[in-house]
Amino acid sequence: MMLRLSNVAKFYGSKLVFRNVSLELARGRVLLLVGENGAGKSTLLKIMSGLSRPSAGSVQCDAPQERIAYIGHQTFIYPRLSAVENLAFWARLYGLDGGETRLMAALDRVGLKAAAHEEAGSFSRGMAQRLSLARVFMIEPELLFLDEPGTGLDVRSQEIMHREIAAARGRGATIVWVSHDVAGDLHRADTVLAIERHCVGYFGDAEDYVPTGAVAAGGAA
Repeated sequence: MMLRLSNVAKFYGSKLVFRNVSLELARGRVLLLVGENGAGKSTLLKIMSGLSRPSAGSVQCDAPQERIAYIGHQTFIYPRLSAVENLAFWARLYGLDGGETRLMAALDRVGLKAAAHEEAGSFSRGMAQRLSLARVFMIEPELLFLDEPGTGLDVRSQEIMHREIAAARGRGATIVWVSHDVAGDLHRADTVLAIERHCVGYFGDAEDYVPTGAVAAGGAA
């Protein structure tokens, strides 16, 4: 197992977000987290990734910390640095080869080679998110957490994002994904975990899950 949750619960003060969330996720699998607005999808994703602590229960992860990546609404890029300078910074942080050939190849994969020396602060939402994708996939993560990464992206950026996610899956990465388009992304998942009424309402094969109402449209957690 790459990821295991046992009876995880989260409270904010006395307010219950969810409880009794348990799951096991094998290597190379894609899990789609679904639920209506306010169900706690983003909160659960942060607990899974180690960015937040559960109020109860435990999380066990078998991936080394340096091979875990998270993409959310924030791109975590530095606006005063150019695209290639951003990647060079992250390459040094992770102890990777930061040579220009490698960095330019990473930018080329996400369609940003022509903008390599432009300040990231001038980028559109789609370009900024593509730079974030290049930053994350450069480390070839074993465990990848995605919190609605396609929100606000143009068609080209959506296509690049889906291609890179598929490539990560092909390398054997485990992916946990909160999508803003559940119906559209359901076929990209192996397993679905649905949060309903503060508990797990469904956990099973993606092909057997039928999204309804607000869940089908995704939405903020």
